[in-house]
Order: sequence, then C-alpha cells, then structure tokens
Amino acid sequence: LFRSVQATRMQGLVSDLLTLSQLEGSPPPAVTESVDLKPLMAQVRSDALALSALHGTDGQVVHAISFSCPEMLCIGGSRAELHSAVSNLVNNAVRYTPAGGRIDVGWTINDEGQAIFSVTDNGVGIAAEHLPRLSERFYRVDRSRSRESGGTGLGLAITKHIAQRHGGSFHVQSELGVGSCFSLVIPASRVKQQEVLA
Repeated sequence: LFRSVQATRMQGLVSDLLTLSQLEGSPPPAVTESVDLKPLMAQVRSDALALSALHGTDGQVVHAISFSCPEMLCIGGSRAELHSAVSNLVNNAVRYTPAGGRIDVGWTINDEGQAIFSVTDNGVGIAAEHLPRLSERFYRVDRSRSRESGGTGLGLAITKHIAQRHGGSFHVQSELGVGSCFSLVIPASRVKQQEVLA
C-alpha cells in the first residue's frame, strides 16, 4: 500500500511538472476560444463533492459547499487551463478545510468588467508570513499536512501561471483561525457574454 501511495504521488508530481513546462513553453491562449463557465463549474462541483465525501466515514459530503456562476458567462482562453486553475483552488479548499466547514465558490463581474473567480473557506487559515510565497514551486506551509493531503506543492504555482497567461492575476487573503480566500482576476478583454440563441 505504501508503495502504491508513493507511486501515485510520483505520478502526480511528474504530471504537474510537465504541465508547468508546457505552460512556460507555449504561447498564451487565444482570446478567440470561448470557454462556457457553467458546464466547467458543474464538473468542478462534482469533483469537489466527491473529494469532500472521501473525508467522511460513510461516503457523505462533509463540507457545506456553494457554487455560483452568472448565466451565459464565457472566458476567452484555454478550457483545459482554466479548469486546472479553478479545480486546483477548489480542491485545495476541500482538502484543507476541516469537516463541517463552509466553502463558497463563485464567479462575479466587477465594475471594470473583469471576471473574478474566488474560493472562500472558514478553515484554519494561513499565517501572514507565508502568503507571499504560497505560489512558489514546492513551498509548503505545513509539510506533514501537505503529505497527508497528497498535494505535489505545484498546484498554486500552476494556478498563478495560468492566470498570468490569460493576462490576469492570482491573489490570496487569509487569517489564522478565520479562513482564506483565493481568487483569480481575468481581464475584461477576455470576458464574454454568450449570445442567447433564439
């Protein structure tokens, strides 16, 4: 069993390293490819609920997770990359929020027309000194806890890189004992309202 767990972790690490390498070695995603966020978020929601159920003893979801997304909202960019960035943040929240905790996930449009994706939890929070380094490769706030969660230490580095490739940015706010909010900001130039078919 130990070898199996180690092999799975190694596969995850290799996969994430390859993903980073591909992101760094390819041009930014075209604005012309339109990503419909509704079905993407439905997939992320399904995965998050399944991951939450793994934390329980009877297969029941153990977190209160809410998802919101404006109708007909699309982002010009790479669906695979956006899915990777969004699911990284949601899955991290599920892994690091204790059972019984709350996680709010959603997309909004701000006054400047930017699309903001945010994941807010009421988990254990992160000390201020760690926040500037969270998106560094292999940086870990708590090594033993990271090993238990099965993370590779590359998820947030990948997420930040994807945000930047879409002309956006990655932000973290957190307070120990209160919770955290991870967010992506996508520029207005990539935000599209899908046309409603007659």
